[in-house]
Amino acid sequence: MANTTSAKKATRKIARRTDVNKARRSRVRTFVRQVEEAIASGDADKAKAAFLAVQPELARAASKGVLHSNTASRKVSRLAARVKALSVTATA
Repeated sequence: MANTTSAKKATRKIARRTDVNKARRSRVRTFVRQVEEAIASGDADKAKAAFLAVQPELARAASKGVLHSNTASRKVSRLAARVKALSVTATA
């Protein structure tokens, strides 16, 4: 339990930041899920549109410290490969 005034304030700040980070993380997961659902449905156009929406969300999460930058980059790369594979099989 925090005893000093500064420790109590730090606890409040951490709680607020935790709420903001949870919301950001949830938003990223929602966008990623939308891409994965579009890929699963086989709709290349919908998957491409969802992928274009998820890229800035992942970049923003990385810049805010919610995700590590390498993690965000890896997720973008893997989703891009899956969307590309889907569009290749859809046209072929």
